[in-house]
Amino acid sequence: MVATVQGKKKKEHIIPSTGRVYIKAGFNNTLITITDAEGGALFSGSAGGAGFKGSRKSTPYAATKATEEVARKASAAGLKEVSVNVKGPGLGRVPAIKALKTGGLNVISISDATPIPHNGCRPKKRRRV
Repeated sequence: MVATVQGKKKKEHIIPSTGRVYIKAGFNNTLITITDAEGGALFSGSAGGAGFKGSRKSTPYAATKATEEVARKASAAGLKEVSVNVKGPGLGRVPAIKALKTGGLNVISISDATPIPHNGCRPKKRRRV
């Protein structure tokens, strides 16, 4: 008697032609997430995930390579146009946006969502010498 294993059928994901790209550029890493119009994540990557370690993760080159890798996956799946949302003060902001074009995606709009403190933290007490 031969036992057969019935596997579950894998759900097909329909990739839309337009989407959003969220770039979080920190001082230590650059995170890239590509979503559909509703915000459901489709593709993601980071400078650390692209093979960079330590202080090299924070470089513009690492952000470029990580973004190109994610953009190629997305364009191969059928994504064409994206609107970009950038957040954070890191060095990989502009290179990541440029890398989307070389990865095969058409950038429609760019918006900056970097949080800015209105009054900030309370300063340290005055030094007495």
